[in-house]
Amino acid sequence: MRSTSIVFCALLITSAAAVSPAAASPGRNAFALSSSAFVNGGVIPKVHECTSGGGQDPAKKNESPPLSWSGAPAAAKSYAIVMRDLDNANLIHWVIYDIPATTTSLPQNVEHAYRPAVPAGARQVYYRGSASLYGYQGPCSPSTVNTYEFVVHALNQASLTSLNSSSSTQTAARTIAAASVGSARISGES
Repeated sequence: MRSTSIVFCALLITSAAAVSPAAASPGRNAFALSSSAFVNGGVIPKVHECTSGGGQDPAKKNESPPLSWSGAPAAAKSYAIVMRDLDNANLIHWVIYDIPATTTSLPQNVEHAYRPAVPAGARQVYYRGSASLYGYQGPCSPSTVNTYEFVVHALNQASLTSLNSSSSTQTAARTIAAASVGSARISGES
């Protein structure tokens, strides 16, 4: 009976090792998103806050934060990023898509244009809210501290051809979610 128990325990240990995530994919990292401007759950610096709130704080410049990602699914043909204010009905502040599959980061202050110069080939949705511009609209919560979430999606298409310069943020977010084969996120407070 004792040798049967030992064999059974050895089988359980062997089976557990065979199905553990580390054993199943040695050396592979999970899909992760990070920023050199703030840590996950940390404070988003003022330079990334909106300038449309009427305040005259020179530290607020409405510059998108630098973002980088790693461990994306091998099936990724392009990337998209969606930024939301989680404390304001998931209001979408930024959508950038058609980011080439060879790109694994965005610099600080992506140009406010439908087709920014960097990353080449990417497109941004027009933000219709407290500001009217293409691209990033930073945190705009002067009287409260809100949580803003950035999500990078690995997409199964090289280009989201159904979207164009007049697509809404909601339409773009739905299209991105439908084409997503994996995502990673980071959040910050402002």
